[in-house]
Amino acid sequence: MTTAAILAIDEGTTGTRAAWVTRDGAVHSLEYRPLRVSTPQPGIVEQDANIILEQTIDACRTVISCAARDGVELTGLAIATQRATTVLWDTATGRALVPAMVWQDSRYSHELADLSSEWDARLIPLVGRPTGVRSPYLWAAHHLRETPEVAEAYRERRLGFGTVETWLLWSLSEERSYFATSTNATSAGAYVLAEHRYETDWIQALGFPLDLLPELAQDAQHLGTTNAGVLGISVPILAAAGDQHAGTVGLGCLTAGQAMCVHGTGSFVDLVIGSKAPVKPGLYDGALTLTAWRQHNTSVFAIETFTATTGSALDWLCNTLGWFDSSAQISELAATVSSSKGVSFVPALTGLRMPVMEPNARASLTGFEMSTTRAEIAYAVLEGIAHSVATSAEADVEVAGTPLTEIVVGGGMSASDPLIQMQADLIGVPMRRLSGSEGASLRGAAFLAGSDGLLWDSLQDAAASLGRGDVFEPSISSADREERRAAWGQRIASELGLVRTH
Repeated sequence: MTTAAILAIDEGTTGTRAAWVTRDGAVHSLEYRPLRVSTPQPGIVEQDANIILEQTIDACRTVISCAARDGVELTGLAIATQRATTVLWDTATGRALVPAMVWQDSRYSHELADLSSEWDARLIPLVGRPTGVRSPYLWAAHHLRETPEVAEAYRERRLGFGTVETWLLWSLSEERSYFATSTNATSAGAYVLAEHRYETDWIQALGFPLDLLPELAQDAQHLGTTNAGVLGISVPILAAAGDQHAGTVGLGCLTAGQAMCVHGTGSFVDLVIGSKAPVKPGLYDGALTLTAWRQHNTSVFAIETFTATTGSALDWLCNTLGWFDSSAQISELAATVSSSKGVSFVPALTGLRMPVMEPNARASLTGFEMSTTRAEIAYAVLEGIAHSVATSAEADVEVAGTPLTEIVVGGGMSASDPLIQMQADLIGVPMRRLSGSEGASLRGAAFLAGSDGLLWDSLQDAAASLGRGDVFEPSISSADREERRAAWGQRIASELGLVRTH
């Protein structure tokens, strides 16, 4: 008997994955291809979009081959992608013209800061975020002025522009679909949340031509048909969402008050608030109102905060400094001690986002003494990540005015028991870890694609396939929690003080 499944792509910052997802929510035949991130200068973070596409196609072809071998019928394609990472490509050759701007990029932060006094009051209630530290539209506008190949392609009407889902949809579809989906458009910073349209005045103010904008689409709808010459199969493309949003759905966070924390390159905390606007939008520059997902012409909203370099900080400690063999070893060592003995780690390798936006802040590891051990350093590293997550969760609640009931965790670092227990202790609500949570974005994209009768009758029906998972309850007193959080606040204030005196 043939098994029906959805082919799912999760194109992330440090790697791209593909798998097929069945009715029980299980992720099968997972294939992973690593990707490189380049930082040629401070503030500039780039990737090769051509390699992103090649690696994605290669992973998909392997999964498709496995599905055929196992008697699995792939009935549709679902896509989750890193958000705000942006590509400019030649539509005649299908090749990217310049390195993609990665979402961690802050090269034009000073230009955007200069515009904030004029634009923030207008943007925050409309698009859910201030001018920020990076803009795909400003980046592209600079290339249109400064890069001859890009300017020529635009003059000759063969220039494509878009975030990664637009790039993949165009590259993988028979129709050369040119769409930007709601969750990804939100992250690009010029999407009017309540009206499903672009904020064109802001886009024009950045010098970007409106005729380059992709057509807006929902995260779950028919987006085209796969090109059999590229992937080897012809199936409908039924969903394309930002990876964190897909992760929210894939972890079953569908009700107001539930939050998702996904640990990847960075650590994101998304609090679902339903269809209502937040109580205090704009309270923190780093707390963003966004479309959690859009389906059936209805948007569900969330408040998102994140720390940009948590997983990448572990990679840096292991691969660049060589202090640990792997992130798993960091967790194992941390589990052998009960505290950091005063060692403190601030995971701000590309600046701080919370409690204030400060791109010039830097990571720090302090508090050493002669008796400090590797295990205590490992504990401090995880504790710094947990404190950053706690800061994000507190800000989400304050902005939304929605009580936090639980956090469902996912991503690679969620396998660390010490980290998840630290989060429960510092935030004061249960953490729930589902089996196979590392596949949440793949599963969530598939849920969005298949929840209109293809595999499930609704998102709630799809989420019902998930079990309860492992629950981590808070294990410290409120007084201890307040003391630890206050000490962390003082640590961050000290780091900000250093930035402001230099």
